Amino acid sequence: MKSHTEYLEFKTSQRREYINITAEVETALAKSGIMEGLAMVGAMHITAGVYINDAEDGLIADIDEWLQKLAPQGVDYRHHRTGEDNVDAHLKTLLVGHQVIIPITR
Repeated sequence: MKSHTEYLEFKTSQRREYINITAEVETALAKSGIMEGLAMVGAMHITAGVYINDAEDGLIADIDEWLQKLAPQGVDYRHHRTGEDNVDAHLKTLLVGHQVIIPITR
């Protein structure tokens, strides 16, 4: 079985950002030489998520609004009593998902 690992780094400037990493994943896959199999794309930070969907601005705004409704920022969560202020990000990651598996077929 052939495998390939690559780590991508992204610097964000806002509390929530949506970064389209399709091109980076395609480049990593091309470098791997793998033509059939599975690719696992996962976030290496506990409050980052990975999902597959259309990269259309309206949909991304709808997803952001939906996540904010289900896990609003600014609520007095119990986790904040530890000195953290990002429990909404933890909850949003649970909703979006932490990794995706992509079937590779040529």
